[in-house]
Formats: sequence, structure tokens, C-alpha cells
Amino acid sequence: MNRTEFIIATAIILFVAFGLGWFASWLLHRLTRVTQAEMGELDQMAQALHEAEETRDQALAYLEQREQELTSQLSQTEAELRAAMDGLRDARQEAEELRAYIERKNQG
Repeated sequence: MNRTEFIIATAIILFVAFGLGWFASWLLHRLTRVTQAEMGELDQMAQALHEAEETRDQALAYLEQREQELTSQLSQTEAELRAAMDGLRDARQEAEELRAYIERKNQG
């Protein structure tokens, strides 16, 4: 094999490799390309995702508001309970004082 034949053989091998690479690229592009129907479906999925995120945000905002309301209500109820317990303690103390006073009057 002389120099000219070697160059021609190398050129043919490179051209065939180029052709196979181009064909593989074209085939891959054809198999993986997105159709209009798929684009429409992707748009619908994106819209549904956006709506779901908005719904989630609204739910989180509602939960935060409700938590604040319940925390406020709990604080108010605890304050009322403390006041009621203080009143009950005072009433028990007064009742005990009255019993002691009545016992002293009955004895003396």
C-alpha cells in the first residue's frame, strides 16, 4: 500500500465515521424530539403545578392565621382560668375564715 492509497483509505474511513455519527445524531434527534401534543401536555402540567402551589400557599396562610387565632384564644382561656383559680382560692380562704369565726362564736 503506497502513500496515495493510504490517504484515500483514511479519507474513506473518516467519511464513513462522519456519516455514521451524523446518522446516529439524526436518529437520536428524531427519537427524542418533543411533539406539539407533548408540549401541550407539559403546559397543562405546568399550569396544574402552578395552581397547586397557589393552593398550598393559601393553605399555609390559612393555617398560620388559624394558629394565631387559636394561640390567642388559648392565652385568653389560660388567663380566664388563672383568674377563676384565684377567685376560687380566695373563696376557699374566705369560707375557711368564716368557719373559724363561726366556731369561735359557738365556743365562746
